[in-house]
Amino acid sequence: MTQLTLLCLPYSGASAMVYSRWRRKLPEWLKLQPVELPGRGARFGEPLHTDMRRLALQLAQEQKTTLKTPYALFGHSLGALLACEMAHAFRSLGCPEPVALFASGTAAPTLRADYDRGFAEPKTDAELIEQLRTLNGTSEEVLANEELMSLTLPVLRADFLLCGRFEPQQRPLLKCPIHVLGGKADRATTEQLIGWSKETHGSFSVDMLAGGHFFIHEHEAKVLRVIKDQLDVHHRRHGLMAVS
Repeated sequence: MTQLTLLCLPYSGASAMVYSRWRRKLPEWLKLQPVELPGRGARFGEPLHTDMRRLALQLAQEQKTTLKTPYALFGHSLGALLACEMAHAFRSLGCPEPVALFASGTAAPTLRADYDRGFAEPKTDAELIEQLRTLNGTSEEVLANEELMSLTLPVLRADFLLCGRFEPQQRPLLKCPIHVLGGKADRATTEQLIGWSKETHGSFSVDMLAGGHFFIHEHEAKVLRVIKDQLDVHHRRHGLMAVS
């Protein structure tokens, strides 16, 4: 069976390496490829971005040179918006669309007015730390580590601006299936999640999992099962189309 590449985009403040542990938990036909963003991880020395479409185009141009089809995109929170923008950027560069787009843990591009309220202007360190507490994804021990916070907060500040300054565009819809994952205790409403259906002419599904914003870690096995099961169907369909 031909390998399918899964490009994974991180959430705000994170390195793409948060997905590296998935590699050993996915089947051999599914090749995990974390996409690192400038300003963190192995790209720490590069400037941070605050323009979503410019960043998406840069990442798509970088990935295009080695991109092997078929491929799929997965993103959580900020990463979901970025994955959607990358799908459009790939198309503008003449690449085929992904066999599927997974948008996890965030409101749809056209329903972000309330979701991103207050994020269009830079937040202070204190405001960023309070936001991390609200999301329940960072321990108090880490929040109290000034050295670690001095590295993390500039990245988080830029990432929040990426989301807060994002504005939806009128353009041709995607054709690929979109699969949405949401946390039952997360702040993205059902309406905001279902709004992702307006981004594609293709099929659409929503899976609600227990947990808050970081349900992808709290219930990792269930998240990976959804990804694997959905991609198994799309992968087989793509294989049949390729030989027909």
